[in-house]
Amino acid sequence: MNVMGKKNQVFEYTVNQVPPAGHLFLSSIQHVLLMFVSVGLPVIFASQINETADFTAALVTFSMLAAGLGSIIQSVGIPHIGSGYLCPNVCGPSYLSLSLSAAWIGGLPLMRGMIILAGLVEMALAPVIQKLKSVFPTFIVGLVVALVGVSIIKMSVTSAFGIAFRGDAIRSTDIVIGMLSLIVMVLCNIWGKGFVKMYCLLLGMLFGWILAMILVPEYWQNLLAVKKSPMFAFPKIGPGFWQFSIDLKMIIPFVVIAISGSLKSFGNLLAAQKISEPDLKEANFVPIRKGLLADGFSTALAGILGGMAVDTSSSNVGLAGATKVVSRWIGVAAGFIFVVLAFFPKFITAFTVIPKPVLGASIIFAGCFMICTGLQEMFSESWDPRKTFVVGIALIFGLSTAFLPSLYARAPELIKTFFTDPLPTTTLLAVILNQIFNLDLVFAKLKKKIQKT
Repeated sequence: MNVMGKKNQVFEYTVNQVPPAGHLFLSSIQHVLLMFVSVGLPVIFASQINETADFTAALVTFSMLAAGLGSIIQSVGIPHIGSGYLCPNVCGPSYLSLSLSAAWIGGLPLMRGMIILAGLVEMALAPVIQKLKSVFPTFIVGLVVALVGVSIIKMSVTSAFGIAFRGDAIRSTDIVIGMLSLIVMVLCNIWGKGFVKMYCLLLGMLFGWILAMILVPEYWQNLLAVKKSPMFAFPKIGPGFWQFSIDLKMIIPFVVIAISGSLKSFGNLLAAQKISEPDLKEANFVPIRKGLLADGFSTALAGILGGMAVDTSSSNVGLAGATKVVSRWIGVAAGFIFVVLAFFPKFITAFTVIPKPVLGASIIFAGCFMICTGLQEMFSESWDPRKTFVVGIALIFGLSTAFLPSLYARAPELIKTFFTDPLPTTTLLAVILNQIFNLDLVFAKLKKKIQKT
């Protein structure tokens, strides 16, 4: 009884608790609002290949179906697949560039085939994670979790400044809207109690949206455009949605991005576990393995349906940690709402016109918790020079991929393959360096065993 009492003091709703219907719905809506940030990716994709409005609507619908169904599978945690944590799926931004390349070469059928392949690679990698327990000590787990938060910095800050595309002008009003929205979210979380604290993100986004419509007439006009969208519609499926193909030249790039996606989801799932079960002394790799299997299945499902590749959402995990509402049933409900909304264009349009500074503020809010949770985990045990150089070197080279992308664009192919993004690069380097810098300890243990025998 005391244990349950302590847990309830830490959380508003624990991982296995089912919140009352009202709280379940509102908490799910908070997560759905964050999930909608990724719906812009199918729209960008369709515009880049000069497709029709019907194609764009169908791509959005199928991408949302894959993300919603993936969120349900991930959160329910059935016997052999799904982590059982609040860790929803969204359209994966890391797949956008390669998906465009596939579409330019072989159209939608090739994109579908390569996404299915990537999902199968992720599923094949899932069982390996459980066997790598020794290469992920606590400080590396913390580093990975922190880097998950770092990985959303670019997207969150550019959005907070109101930037949609590279080269966009920055308006001072957008900066004001973004910063004030963030302040409201933070203050509601710090000083708010009960309803205010639990729905700090929702309140901050509502405040920011109203402020944006008052200060910038363009945002009000965008909202009025919602009237033109139909309430309900089935997607109009073109011939590309019924075919798929494979290109041997694209297998290696998609395998590499699948590995990177697995590492990102690995970090998200570790963070979700740390947030949901803080009493765990070390990572439990069984739900992580099941979660990676669900992530790979969801990616393959996106390809089968004809949508954009999906991935676990860092922002939603951070929101769960910030609000202390970690019930997996919220992930199930959010996934269900996402699936239903896929057939209601009017609601999709309404969510997609949320001002970018407001969305940016919400992602920054969630990212703060991810970074600090990782740092707390990383420094929760004693420190030594080995860890200093493992973390320091891995971070320097990992973060350099974000600071110096043009440098790696000119690098040899082998370097390009592994130096792609801060999260996978830092993780791989940290694991490798930790093994190298501890070789003397390994040999010392072997020597003792030999002496004993």
